[in-house]
Amino acid sequence: MNLLLDKIKMQTKDSEQAKVKSPDNPPLYWTEISDSVSRRFQFHPDGQLSMKVLDDSRSVIHRTVDSFLSKFFPSGYPYSVSEGYLRYTQFRALQHLTSATLSVLSTQSLLFAAGLRPTPAQATAVSWILKDGMQHVGKLICSNLGARMDSEPKSWRILADVLYDLGTGLEVLSPMCPHLFLEVAGLGNFAKGMAVVAARATRLPIYSSFAKEGNLSDLFAKGEAISTLFNVVGLGAGIFLASTVCSSMQGKLVVGPVLSGLHVYSVVEEMRAAPVNTLNPQRTAMIVADFLKAGKISSPADLRYREDLLFTGRLIEDAGNVKVGRALRKVVKPSKLRELKEIFPEERFLLCPSSKWVDMVLENNATGEDALRGWLVAAYAAQIEKSSHVPSASALQEAYDKMNAVFSPFLSELQAKGWHTDRFLDGTGSRFAW
Repeated sequence: MNLLLDKIKMQTKDSEQAKVKSPDNPPLYWTEISDSVSRRFQFHPDGQLSMKVLDDSRSVIHRTVDSFLSKFFPSGYPYSVSEGYLRYTQFRALQHLTSATLSVLSTQSLLFAAGLRPTPAQATAVSWILKDGMQHVGKLICSNLGARMDSEPKSWRILADVLYDLGTGLEVLSPMCPHLFLEVAGLGNFAKGMAVVAARATRLPIYSSFAKEGNLSDLFAKGEAISTLFNVVGLGAGIFLASTVCSSMQGKLVVGPVLSGLHVYSVVEEMRAAPVNTLNPQRTAMIVADFLKAGKISSPADLRYREDLLFTGRLIEDAGNVKVGRALRKVVKPSKLRELKEIFPEERFLLCPSSKWVDMVLENNATGEDALRGWLVAAYAAQIEKSSHVPSASALQEAYDKMNAVFSPFLSELQAKGWHTDRFLDGTGSRFAW
């Protein structure tokens, strides 16, 4: 903790010098002592601030570590970031190292495969350009899935790296079928194009979850610094492998899957460490289930390792088996629509119970708070029906009263835990308007 303004002094010169240097505004200087480093700061009459190190008693190792942290971690680390940032960064570094290494091996294979083709150089160049064009096609297709990525950024980030490794694997295998260079390399680049869009689109939600003090730009800059550093290391490792163990196809077939497995494992652990604080169907259901079972509000850090990153649409029984996003026309018959609306006339959601789950359909302008209200009603109704065996309509009304009784303190504590309740990210789920 910085010892700010440890010693503030007003320095005045003798009268002759003061007349020359503005007697009404003498220089102001102070000394700050932080982590065994004493620094002197001084404001000059022209408004400039200068700093001079007076004493630095840190060891060489300590100075090196501090220098590394200042270049690759946000200012104020670890207090300026959310829990899990270090683990996220460790696996992010490993992910970029393995990715860069794989890229060297795939590039070597592509060049080898292109060189083996018994065609003129002009035809080879055209094939290479067409191969690169397939990446842009993949980018265009994946760009239509942005809303889904907002809802489940972790799962899409993992899928991005799986697609990247699939594309890289096809490129590595291309020398085995040089006559199909365009098809194999084009399909590989198509997968990598989708991966690039998904990875970039999910980067901001992940970084935002760590921006504890609104320091998103600092987090982004330091994250890119770490990525660049380990990409360079990975390129060096790839060049070494390409000239030794992986100089033959047999070596690539052994090393490639190992690097790919390590790459995917790294991104999975990286995503599990990220405490995403926006409300989507899965996280909302987990919050409601924990509240009904234990009476506690879980924080984003509490839920990060419990999220299902593979089957994100699973139903949670303790949260009322609620399913969000189905089209209104598929959920309710037109004859029953007015009846459902009259149950909660002032709410921006409709609940339609069925034998297996409860459908919740949100209005166009519904927020995360509306989704939470509807989810609590459905969960309370499921509890009441299970314990009292009362009719569904009566259970919904009783559950609605219970929800209203607890919602204000529930919402306040939820926001205090760091959750953003101003929006509900349901992907491409259907909504309605009256």
